[in-house]
Parts: sequence; structure tokens; C-alpha cells
Amino acid sequence: MMRARVAELMGRAKRDLGELVAFRSVADARQFPEEECLEAARWTADAFTEAGVPCKLRETPDGSHAVVGHRPGPEGSPTVLLYAHYDVQPPGEGWTSDPWRLTERGGRWYGRGAADCKGNVVMHLTALRAAEPRVGVKVVIEGSEEQGTGGLERLLRHDPELFEADAVVVADTGNTAVGVPTFTTSLRGRAGVVVTVTTMESALHSGTVGGAAPDALAALIHMLGTLCDAAGNTTIRGLKSDQRWHGAPYPLERFRRDAGVLDGVGVAGTGTVSDMLWARPALTVLGIDCPPVVGSTAAVQPSARARLNLRVPPGIDPGAACDALMAHLQAVAPFHAKVEIEPEGIGSPFLARTGGPAYTTMTAALCEAYGKKVVTRGEGGSIPLCPALHRAFPKAEIMLLGVAEPASRIHAPDESVDPSEIRHLAVAEALFLRDYG
Repeated sequence: MMRARVAELMGRAKRDLGELVAFRSVADARQFPEEECLEAARWTADAFTEAGVPCKLRETPDGSHAVVGHRPGPEGSPTVLLYAHYDVQPPGEGWTSDPWRLTERGGRWYGRGAADCKGNVVMHLTALRAAEPRVGVKVVIEGSEEQGTGGLERLLRHDPELFEADAVVVADTGNTAVGVPTFTTSLRGRAGVVVTVTTMESALHSGTVGGAAPDALAALIHMLGTLCDAAGNTTIRGLKSDQRWHGAPYPLERFRRDAGVLDGVGVAGTGTVSDMLWARPALTVLGIDCPPVVGSTAAVQPSARARLNLRVPPGIDPGAACDALMAHLQAVAPFHAKVEIEPEGIGSPFLARTGGPAYTTMTAALCEAYGKKVVTRGEGGSIPLCPALHRAFPKAEIMLLGVAEPASRIHAPDESVDPSEIRHLAVAEALFLRDYG
């Protein structure tokens, strides 16, 4: 019965996703007008209100607008909070079709946010339309998650009653593969820095001074090279990097396919794929400011800059990890170069508490919806709201799932969603809202 209800709603789900994808809701006014996010927020609030949960916009301390709402349940029933976010990553280059127009190819729906995370917004809407909830339902749809500016976490501290619930469905992760129902139980935290190296007053001719002049770009390259060893293991002084993952494994060959690793190229790290992704710290150089190859001159560079991202697993304090990264960079700088380091933000790791009544009910719902056993996995990324919710409501059961899977290419060109994932998860969530409590 529930499958049939959701199946009848999938045409509407596609229209909803098409309308929502059309908003260029990148929460960065330097790239897209703020009005695009505001219009996406209004659309989302109206859609949830129509689906039975009256919603309104709430401005958060970072200037973004969250969509919040509440429909009380029967007396004595538990409350479920449904979370997703309507903001998206910038589209970037390399799309086969317009990123702001939902396009169907090969049975998949393409568009920026189709999987991360507008597809999850639509999944929540479809579940609410199909279900007859026997619980209280709260909705929080974030407007700046991808920018990591912390607006929603600060709103949580200011107005915790908006978020208080017995169970939280955080729809911002995904399955290990299409058709494989998956709980994400572990998230890495993050610490980011921008490091600037300065050695001279100005650039100078490399033929005249090269060899003795302290090259800032060479210094930066040397410093970055000390952050990983030849095998790809993170080697930040004072930061442990030999942890093991004890949950379900991520097979090497499947990872190679999922990540598009070229034939003959090795995978980084001496641990298993699961160890490297979910249990150990990982340092990534996100960008470097230096002269581009085309247009560069024969000159020694006086300054260079890099943006670094450090992911930290549960069990490591992200503040301490950031301190270790900054101390390491200062210690390895050659030439006594001047090093300035600007922290960009810190997010805590998260480890879910499983086995409670919400997890038990959702597990049964996922099994019924997919016809398969539920698996668990870690996630190398971060969702800042999860540790913040755990600190605020330690008894709440926080469940992470979502419509993405490796073929979705979230954050990359040609992001897409398999509509069967929206359908299956909407069935599962509708069953959960009916049966929980």
C-alpha cells in the first residue's frame, strides 16, 4: 500500500525537484545573488506547509534562512525531526547539461543538488504526502550547510526548542550503491587553514638571484610535502594516523570504480580503504595561489598561499588537530620564512548511537522498502549539525541516510540522483512516521 502511494507521487516528486534545482541556491553572495537562496527557502517552506507541516523562514546568525516547522502528534507520541538543506555547491565546469535544469538521461535525474541535498528535501516531502504520521513532526531545512558558516548551529544554541526531538532523520548522506539501504554511523570532523609563506619584498629575476634567493613557492611546496608520506599516509606531527575501521568494509576494487581511479594508479595509504576514509585523519590541499603556468615569468616568488582541509575521525579533538597542523607548518618552514596561518573553521566528528527504538523502527522500514538487509558505513565528510544536536539532546537518536550513492557525483559536474532512491527512501520514511512510537 505504501509503495503504491509513493509510486503515484513520483511524477510530482520529479516536478518538485525540477523547480527546486532551478534555484541557483549557492549561499555565497560573491557568486550568486542572495535572492536565489531566499526564493529556494520560500519554495521549500510553502511545499512543507502544503505537505502538512506548517513552516516559516527563520534567519540564522550567518544571514542565511532556515525553513523550520512543527506539526504536533497525538498526545504522548514521540517527535521526529526531519533535516536536509536546500543550498548547494557551486556548479563548476564540465557539465553535460545545464546544472540548473533537471535533465533525465539513462534513467537518472541530473542537476546541481539533485542528490545533495535537494533530492532529500523532495524525499521528505514525498514521505509526508504518502504517510499518515502518528508522531509529532518537526522540519529544519538549512540554507548554508555547504558553506560551513555555522548559522544553523548558532540557531540551535539560541533556540533549541526548534530542534528538540526524540529522533532525528538527517537526510544528507547516502547508500553504498543503488538499492542498498545504508545507515551512516560515523562522520569525520574537519579543520581548515589558509597558510601564507612570505620570503622577499618582491619577485626577482630567477637568473639573477635564483639559487640563493629564498623562493616562497618552493618553501610552501616543501612544507606541504611533509604533511603526507610517499604512500599517502597523513604525517602531521603529534597527530595519530594508524586507526582501524571495525565496521563494514569498503572493497578496494569497488572504491577504485566509485572514485574513478585510473588504471595503474595506486590508492593512497597503507591501511584499508575503510581505514583511510572513515577512521584516520586525511589532509587535502584544496588550492594554491601562485603564478599559473601560462603567463608565468622567470622569477623567484616572494609569497605563496595554500588552503588546506584536514578531516579528523571520531576520537580526535578537531581543535587539537588544527593546533597540531599549524604547529607542524611553522616547524617545517625552510629559510626561517615568515608563515601566517589563518584557521577557517572547525567541525566535530560524530559517532551515532544505534540500537534504540527509532533505529529499530527505521531499520525495519528500510528492509521493507528495499527488500534487502540494511548495512552500515562511515562517511569521510562532515555534517556540523550532528555533533551539535548530540551535545544539545544526548538522548535523541540521530539517524543518517540519504538519496546519494557513488554514481551521484555530488559536488562534481553532472551530479545526479537515481529516482528509485527517492522512491525507496520515501517509502521507508513514511513507514517510519507511521510506526515509530
